[in-house]
Amino acid sequence: MLNEERIKLMTKMACYEACEGKKNVAVGSYFRSDYIGLQVIKSVISATIAFVILFGMFILYDFEEFMADLYKIDLLAYGRSVIVCYLIFVAAYGVISYGVYTYRYTRARRSLKRYYNNLKRLAYLYDREGKH
Repeated sequence: MLNEERIKLMTKMACYEACEGKKNVAVGSYFRSDYIGLQVIKSVISATIAFVILFGMFILYDFEEFMADLYKIDLLAYGRSVIVCYLIFVAAYGVISYGVYTYRYTRARRSLKRYYNNLKRLAYLYDREGKH
């Protein structure tokens, strides 16, 4: 005999597995610090690439004026200011990434916990039906 509650639960779980379950299982396979650390490292690398591209675009935007002023400016001070801007940019990007990936990890773990509780409930429904 078909159990309507069990069918609804199985359908809900199958939908979860097909949609967000794959991503959440991948996230849940890491320890919290490993997942967040890896994602922040990727973000820092991405921020470095983005900064280099933006700095290159800034220089190329008015390259003629930059070349004319090149001999007038203090290159050491200019280099320091670029490095400070880079560090601020990467630090801000890293902090934002840390917050985002902490939230994502927490949400994925909570979702997986609900999924495993549904699995236990489904096993209970099967056991209860098997005893009757």
